Amino acid sequence: MTKPWHLYFSELLGTALLIAVGLSIVIADFGHGSPVIQYLPDAGVRRLLTGFLFGTTGALIAISPIGKISGAHINPVVSLSFWLEGKMAGPHAAGYVVAQLVGGAAGALPLLAWGAMGTSVHFGATLPGKAFGPLDALLGEVVTTFMLVLLLFIVLGHKSLRRFTPLLFPFLYAVMVFLEAPVSGTSTNPARSLGPALVSGDWRSWWVYVAGPVSGALIAVAIRRHRLLKQFEIEVSKIYHFDHDPLGLFKHPKKSLMS
Repeated sequence: MTKPWHLYFSELLGTALLIAVGLSIVIADFGHGSPVIQYLPDAGVRRLLTGFLFGTTGALIAISPIGKISGAHINPVVSLSFWLEGKMAGPHAAGYVVAQLVGGAAGALPLLAWGAMGTSVHFGATLPGKAFGPLDALLGEVVTTFMLVLLLFIVLGHKSLRRFTPLLFPFLYAVMVFLEAPVSGTSTNPARSLGPALVSGDWRSWWVYVAGPVSGALIAVAIRRHRLLKQFEIEVSKIYHFDHDPLGLFKHPKKSLMS
């Protein structure tokens, strides 16, 4: 029988997998001494590939048994956005956010196995680009997170499209990482930034990766409520497996977690 803690643990595990696998891809594509750099010397091509594979990792988690249980938010601002839309109860959303942050920290620990190659890129830490400052990075995070949440809600709110929601992530992240990663590293996810900051000890401008994604999500939710987008109503706070809701927490967000 499914219990509330099963959902939180699944969210923790899903976020940990996103960080461990997704940032391993970042290290493999950009770490000093990586053979990938020899075969794909163009940094833009590697950014495109990295974003696609990172998004694919998230998509696979969404359609997996882990995503079936928790809904695979694997990002605090996604849970925040569902809560603001009235699709999650406050305690339920808070439990998800805590689980995601713990998962981000846990998922970063295996990255230490990359050794010097991982250290060379701060284990995938998100930092403002060399040619940009914290305010530039903040704007980049606001824009990319805004696009993530708004497009996610539009696809989820379109009944004929929502079953394809996981397919959004590979292509969206491919474009965002290709275009925006030189500015901020393209986080869009505070848990994604927390993990490598912990293991690398590099906390430079970390506030950007909280303020930017949260602000972008708030703007996206506000715009989604505009009359022109009212048609895109979200029914459940899940990315996939929409009919799996043994506790009634996704379709009935005001239901007690312990009922």
